[in-house]
Amino acid sequence: MILPFNFARIPHIIFGPGKLSELFEIIPKFGKNVLFVIGESSLKSSGKWDQIASELTHKSISYTKISIAGEPSPLLIDKSVQKFRSKSIELVIAIGGGSVTDAGKAISAMIHKTDSIKNYLEGIGTKVHDGNKIPFIAIPTTSGTGSEATKNAVISEVGPDGFKKSLRHDNLIPNVAIIDPELMISCPPSITAMCGMDAFTQLLESYVSSKRNPITNALAFSGLKFMSKNLMKVCSNESGDVKVRSAMAYGSLISGITIANAGLGIVHGLASPIGGFFDIPHGVVCGTLLSEATKMNIKRLQDNKLIGRDVLRNYAQVGALIAGKNYIDEEKIDDYCSILTKSLDNWTSQLELDRLGKYG
Repeated sequence: MILPFNFARIPHIIFGPGKLSELFEIIPKFGKNVLFVIGESSLKSSGKWDQIASELTHKSISYTKISIAGEPSPLLIDKSVQKFRSKSIELVIAIGGGSVTDAGKAISAMIHKTDSIKNYLEGIGTKVHDGNKIPFIAIPTTSGTGSEATKNAVISEVGPDGFKKSLRHDNLIPNVAIIDPELMISCPPSITAMCGMDAFTQLLESYVSSKRNPITNALAFSGLKFMSKNLMKVCSNESGDVKVRSAMAYGSLISGITIANAGLGIVHGLASPIGGFFDIPHGVVCGTLLSEATKMNIKRLQDNKLIGRDVLRNYAQVGALIAGKNYIDEEKIDDYCSILTKSLDNWTSQLELDRLGKYG
């Protein structure tokens, strides 16, 4: 029997190499006064921003841009909103990694508000956002958070009383997501590695979540298939292969869709408070914790086989996938779970992710 479930809407997805070019046909559908939110360096250093700016001028599209460094804070969002509230912005477009996307998403959601975003953050504020926003387009340049497909923006304040909380509403899902793997080719190896581990974590956690459903299972498994085959490739001598980048971009996109509908697990449960107390890249937290957290989950499920057999089977399916097997021998579920955890150990070691102790 298929149990009842809900499934949130997804953005209008435009996927594939060279698809950035379609942006300039989409913009006029929303308006001609655009705010671009971009990263501080990668888009500019790759020359892509100059190409975008030239085409905007050619199309007579009025635009303003701001650059975001690091994860967005309440202060950054509040100041940005205050600066642009009176500018009659008709469309917000974020081109960058997960932090840039979250910043753009938050600005589009708060530009009609007159108070601080803190008032609307889960676990911090007392207000619930009503979903009213300026149209928003997300264009990722990394394969990690899947924020181009989620309904939340993660906002951080780092320090002794720090936090990492979400502004959330179903309407905050981007109107359009343009995923062009060519934008990701210039992503540095260290960032590619941590982002890849973040996306894999999201896929795995949603695949074994208590909120999973047949749709999220099918999607997560397809994402896990592409990411498990291409993660090590993209972090080595195949980083410039657009096919490999496409596989990673697909996995990241799918991870956003599945976490928006099935939720996350213990790794992200720890990553949020750690990210609030320490200035540490989110992907580093996920990558370094995933193997041990998975071992703990599997051990707990093995101790409660009557309750956890279905979830163990899902873990085993991922292990079988990594091992190149198309099906699971029920008598070897524990063996496939072991293959999964050993593979995660190997990836963490080979990718040379920073250890958490480096950050405090």
